[in-house]
Amino acid sequence: MLKGLGEDWIPGYKPAFNFQMTLVDAVARWLALHPDWLGRMPGMRPVTGLQEAARFWIGPPPTLSNQPPPQELEQMLHIARKFDVAGRDERNRALGRAGEECVLAHERASLQAVGREDLARKVRWVSEEDGDGAGYDIESFAPDGRSRLIEVKTTNGWERTPFLITRNELAVAEERRSEWRLFRLWNFSREPKAFELHPPLDAHVALTATTFQASFH
Repeated sequence: MLKGLGEDWIPGYKPAFNFQMTLVDAVARWLALHPDWLGRMPGMRPVTGLQEAARFWIGPPPTLSNQPPPQELEQMLHIARKFDVAGRDERNRALGRAGEECVLAHERASLQAVGREDLARKVRWVSEEDGDGAGYDIESFAPDGRSRLIEVKTTNGWERTPFLITRNELAVAEERRSEWRLFRLWNFSREPKAFELHPPLDAHVALTATTFQASFH
């Protein structure tokens, strides 16, 4: 249940999937009454140096071949949709900022590890320095000097937790396919892991319109 809500489940206990939705409703009500708990990041301290420890384990993205059993997957995604886990993550500015800061450190550390201190010094936190309108959060580089435009999406939940993406981010991803990357950080508050998605994004995820612009006649 906590897994579907995009929260840490208890280590050492295998998640069960035969619970009733009334239990989810009760937990969701408790979370709504305790917003500070939702914003916590226990044990996670963003690091901006170039230490080796700042690097993440980058794994494979979710695919049809590595998805959980259909009943489990549908239940988890149903909970995430019902309680708008993606929207909650997006509104959690502290979570988003901490994720971006950690990816910034990861990119610098990765470049330093291959002897590209010159490129590491040029990595920029674009959303912090210039604002959110660029369509990506971090400007980095591959070891050969090619540009990497990184949009960071962070969650405390599992790797299949839905996320929100803006029209502008999608446009930049399409216009600059060879450079743009979506860097998905998950399990962030406990033991951060990550994967990357390359454009076109609809090859990896189902894009669903969630908001509409209302104009007067």
